[in-house]
Amino acid sequence: MESIEQRLVELETKLAYQDDTVLALNDVIARQQGQLDQLENTVKHLVERVQRLAVQAEASDPAVQEIPPHY
Repeated sequence: MESIEQRLVELETKLAYQDDTVLALNDVIARQQGQLDQLENTVKHLVERVQRLAVQAEASDPAVQEIPPHY
């Protein structure tokens, strides 16, 4: 039969490992959030650039604005 002190030590050990795991997971989540923020910013800039290029293409080439005869 285990003593209460031995069981308490085992529980404290498990708790310490769980605390370490929670801290490690928190670090991973924080790093991933930073990466997501950076990717969202990159996508936003790419969308804006594509939109500007589309406007420039339409303005510089009137054929782009024409609808083909089969439509």
